[in-house]
Amino acid sequence: MDERSLIYDWNDAVPYFDWGSLDSVQLDDETLRDGLQNPSVVDPPIDEKVRLLHLMDQLGIHTANIGLPGAGPRVVEAVTALAQEIVDSKLSIDANCAARTVVADVQPIVDISQKVGIPIEACTFIGSSPIRQYAEDWTLSKMLRVTEEAVTFAVREGIPVMMVTEDTTRAQPDVLKELYGKAIEWGAKRLCIADTVGHATPAGAKALVRFVIEEIVEPSGENVEVDWHGHRDRGFGLANTLAAIEAGATRVHGTALGIGERSGNTEMDLLLVNLALLGVHQADLTMLPEYCELVAEACQIPLVHSYPVVGADAFRTGTGVHAAAIVKAHAKGDDWLADRIYSSIPASMVGRRQVIEIGPMSGLSNVKFWLRANGYDPGDEELCERIFRAAKKTDRTLTEGELDALCKSV
Repeated sequence: MDERSLIYDWNDAVPYFDWGSLDSVQLDDETLRDGLQNPSVVDPPIDEKVRLLHLMDQLGIHTANIGLPGAGPRVVEAVTALAQEIVDSKLSIDANCAARTVVADVQPIVDISQKVGIPIEACTFIGSSPIRQYAEDWTLSKMLRVTEEAVTFAVREGIPVMMVTEDTTRAQPDVLKELYGKAIEWGAKRLCIADTVGHATPAGAKALVRFVIEEIVEPSGENVEVDWHGHRDRGFGLANTLAAIEAGATRVHGTALGIGERSGNTEMDLLLVNLALLGVHQADLTMLPEYCELVAEACQIPLVHSYPVVGADAFRTGTGVHAAAIVKAHAKGDDWLADRIYSSIPASMVGRRQVIEIGPMSGLSNVKFWLRANGYDPGDEELCERIFRAAKKTDRTLTEGELDALCKSV
């Protein structure tokens, strides 16, 4: 059986973008910077951050924002330790750091870079929207002056620079042309479009990325890359990020479990899975649950049971129809089929497996599967019937302890 004939993919029915044309998409993990700005998270100890950095590396994430050292000595200490870990452990992941467009923020990045002996990209940011300019009493000339000081200082000190405009998705075209255009002249090698308040729709994200590439980058004649940094206030974080890639962004940002300011950022874990399914990201993702569980534990945030891919219920069913289909697939001796019959994402991709539970919506297929999986005789009709009747009387999924007790009572 040709496995491809078993799934008709409407995602490819009317191709508007050829994902196969992409060699790769660069990924920048903001968990240790933007993610930790969420007021509900706990800033983890350094050993947890080091573990997370290693998991990012194993997942094939290309760069990590390891902090904003301009915030003070505690952050400087953490950023230095993480940068040193990259050197000592010979990690493939590259480091960058956030900085306001002031020399005082860029200086500690330069110092840490020189101390540990690796380039650390300075992500210099300044607000760009009219609403931000009005609130701050900024003029464009002042914005350009402080940006020039920060960018030229970083370039002169030999560290790469990404020019970040905050609130880009609500900024005027002429202001973006000035800020980005001058930053390129001053030596910035990347431009970052930031949907800081999650304002954009996918159509808006595409339009803005195309504008920056066609109206600013290409006319400059310089080899400058474009990043997308998205938030999910309107629930568009992941969709906008994929739209930005389609429009030409070459590096996109995200955080584990989408932690970040307010409603959070694009979910790095879901981005990894989707890029893998699209054939763009080739790394082994079996460590993805550990990556997410570590962030949930270290930052002391809940990992919701229904969270896609890594939530407890992502590959778990107690429904009779679903279970019956999975059981039939197993009966054919086809693990590939069983892993996809009721799942668009194969559990094996992320080191998990399909789980069948027993509850009020279950059928006998659930019961027999569970018995077989747990070392009991699925051919014992009395046992099957007793468990089935017990399940129909309850208002929830039965626990393993309850099921074991029922088995031992027969």
